[in-house]
Amino acid sequence: MRTPLTRSPLFRSLAVVLIAGTALTTTGCARNRTKGDIPYVARDVGTLYTAARKRLDNKEYKLAAALFDEVERQHPYSVWARRAQLMSAFSYYLARDYTSSIQSAQRFLSVHPGNRDAPYAYYLISLGYYEQISDVTRDQKITQQALDSLGELTRRYPNTRYAADARLKIDLVRDHLAGKEMEIGRFYETRGQWLAANGRFRKVVDDYQTTTHTPEALMRLTETYLALGVPEEARKSAAVLGANYPGTQWYSRAYKLSNEHPPVAVAAIATGQPVVPNAGAPAEVDLKKKRDIDRDTSAAPVGSSATNNPGSPKPN
Repeated sequence: MRTPLTRSPLFRSLAVVLIAGTALTTTGCARNRTKGDIPYVARDVGTLYTAARKRLDNKEYKLAAALFDEVERQHPYSVWARRAQLMSAFSYYLARDYTSSIQSAQRFLSVHPGNRDAPYAYYLISLGYYEQISDVTRDQKITQQALDSLGELTRRYPNTRYAADARLKIDLVRDHLAGKEMEIGRFYETRGQWLAANGRFRKVVDDYQTTTHTPEALMRLTETYLALGVPEEARKSAAVLGANYPGTQWYSRAYKLSNEHPPVAVAAIATGQPVVPNAGAPAEVDLKKKRDIDRDTSAAPVGSSATNNPGSPKPN
């Protein structure tokens, strides 16, 4: 008598394997779904937008941003979709998800570059970078991005209220970047790398001269120039410091240093002599005299004084 297929051991084994595989797939899908995911349910634009605003008013910023994104996804060609993009960027900003906020605002600008709300989108991008500025001991790439985005906002829309706030933030960002240069310069100075330190302090004076770090940078320039052996340049730095910041402690220190190390007059260098002598090396021999010595040496017999002493004068 034949055993039914459903009762055979092989069938039962296959059924167990299929059930286990289905369970793993279901578990994997549930595990991959994040807490903020919104299941797709077709809804009219008014219902979606109202739900998103309620979440925003209740300070559920992540969920509000997801609902605003859903407005754009389900109704991409509606008037509300354009506004939902900006509201999504704003919600992500309030949730401190600055990367998502920047991406939403950039997406809005790529689709609607000439929209009247474009200045606000640029402002949100600038704020997203500005809020991520870190300590001067860390890398300042984000700080430079903040400066670039704030500068672009002021160039494109100089007469908006967003540009007015951006100008204030630009001053703070530049001061932060100058602080980074000073941090690196002081590090080089403590290690005795005077030329590298001098370059950093010079950058502060040249590129960030309106920041609060300029007086110290001028004093540090005085120090490094003295360490490099150029007291005249040190006195110039101290003079600039005294003319612009006469009442600071930095000028007092620079003035004291320049007086303790006055310039020393150096004799004029004769024509043809090296500017920096090669200390420890034998003096250079006149090329014509050297040729004469080599010729006389090659002509002298073996064992003669000229051979034994190549530098001896030619015998009479």
